[in-house]
Amino acid sequence: MKGQFVVSIIFIIAFFISCSETQDQKTEFIEQEVEYISEGTLLKGFLVYDKNIEGKRPGVLVVHEWWGHNDYARNRARMLAELGYTALALDMFGEGKTADHPKDAQKFAGEIFTNVKTGEDRFLAAYNFLKDQETVNPDEIAAVGYCFGGAVVLHMARIGMDLKAIASFHGGIQAITPAEEGKVKAFVLVCNGADDPFVTQEQIDAFKKEMDDAKVQYEFVNYEGAVHSFTNPAADSVGPKFNMPLAYNEKADKESWQEMQKVFNKVFSK
Repeated sequence: MKGQFVVSIIFIIAFFISCSETQDQKTEFIEQEVEYISEGTLLKGFLVYDKNIEGKRPGVLVVHEWWGHNDYARNRARMLAELGYTALALDMFGEGKTADHPKDAQKFAGEIFTNVKTGEDRFLAAYNFLKDQETVNPDEIAAVGYCFGGAVVLHMARIGMDLKAIASFHGGIQAITPAEEGKVKAFVLVCNGADDPFVTQEQIDAFKKEMDDAKVQYEFVNYEGAVHSFTNPAADSVGPKFNMPLAYNEKADKESWQEMQKVFNKVFSK
């Protein structure tokens, strides 16, 4: 009996060690600082994926806020890797530059919006870079964007970029190039703060009419009580610092992330 008891104890210990090792081996993230070029401009991105997932998987581009390619964009890329995607936090401003003050952020973002072709080329360079990765199914690419980045991914969908879906979080929704019937390939998800002063009801009505007229597959979700930058915890400190209507909203953040996952599960053949 004593021998059987010892054997049982050894078996139980071995079982838990095995479970622990399996859990540890479940995910192994590879994070890479990457560089690519667009029209002679060096762009600095951040690529992340789970090494232990076999075969190719969908790729997701992450477009940063007007502050530039910072830790927030990288953290979102990591969260996407946890969901099983290969994610690339891209660089729209060049050289990986970031802003610490709204004046600089507005300048950097303004340079893209006044030179739309430059912005399109930089997004396309990141898109092609991601498609070429060994872990990525080149036929299954999506994009997410925050604030400035939300406006960027929405614009890329409007002009017919070959994306399965885009998700815009508290981004601008006004059109530079309005959607046209038969042109938009992506499913469009817009997650908006219902109390965001930067997005008016008039703009929302115009957006929905534009999408309906162009027969775009889309979903527009308003989060009650949420204002601009509702997905970013740093908004609670940045808002008061610069006297801007920014604030984090945990409920809206979590619910909008779930909405994105629902869309991705629908459009990707996982």
